[in-house]
Amino acid sequence: MGNDGGSIPDRRDLVKSKPKAEQADKNNRMIAQWFFCALSKRELQDPIVSCELGKLYNKDAILEYLLDRSAYGDGEKICGHIRSLKDVKTLTLTKNPVEPPNDGKDTNTRHPKFICPLTLKEMTGAVPFCYVATCGDVFSSAGLRSISTSSKDTPSPPPSDAVSSAPSVPISSPLDLCPQCGTKFTKATDIRLINPSPEVAERLREEMIARRAAAKPKGKKRKAGAEGVEATTEKENGDSAKRAKQNGGNDSPAPSMNPSLASINRKVAADLAEEEKKRKEKMSSAVASLYGDPKEKNNSKETFLTMGTFTRYA
Repeated sequence: MGNDGGSIPDRRDLVKSKPKAEQADKNNRMIAQWFFCALSKRELQDPIVSCELGKLYNKDAILEYLLDRSAYGDGEKICGHIRSLKDVKTLTLTKNPVEPPNDGKDTNTRHPKFICPLTLKEMTGAVPFCYVATCGDVFSSAGLRSISTSSKDTPSPPPSDAVSSAPSVPISSPLDLCPQCGTKFTKATDIRLINPSPEVAERLREEMIARRAAAKPKGKKRKAGAEGVEATTEKENGDSAKRAKQNGGNDSPAPSMNPSLASINRKVAADLAEEEKKRKEKMSSAVASLYGDPKEKNNSKETFLTMGTFTRYA
């Protein structure tokens, strides 16, 4: 083979390996999470809200979604867990005092708009940020952790003579205070990460589902109580109707009727009875035997249709 202008294929040409999955650029993904609304894909602008999963949204985009859930094509996939404004928290962000550069050289990075008020670190996604669920103040995780640690290390004041002589009583630890506004919060449940990793986001989603499932029985209990009240009311109404029937209908007063309507009803009833009487007078004996009155004693069971035939009656 060879010297004929052709080529000899090798293994690399004959065996094709599976192409690797395309991965989004890490820098672009970080910019999309920390500088743009997760729902509308527009740049984040005050007021900014966050859900229980830590995503950032423009509040006007959330309002549009709640009014019309088809306003955004992928709205159910991104924020389908948001049922009302109670499921989001308006964030209190500290603006960056440093002005953005105007040279326009670096287009791949964005100037951060917000910083941590404790450590002055910029909110770019390079360091983790969190917010307090009770008030919405945003801090870096390291700054909030340092404040909590320093408050724990502060020695308590010595007790007075009167207190020292009394027997010791266990005192419950006080709630943490927000370093920005002083609002009380619980560190275990009221600290929410912003744009957490996919593993942490999945754990937060499971906790959210479990928390909502635990809150549902209260509504069912109230609904069951309402159904019980309705069943009791229906039972009482049924008992009163039964007593009225046993007493000949005298248990409750009869509803009043307009005298003019009563006279009209009596006249119509009399006319119908007269027409029925005339119809029976013109009826032949054969047809009348079909409509015999069963209450009459001398009424024969034999009619025009069964006349002259053998019929066994029970």
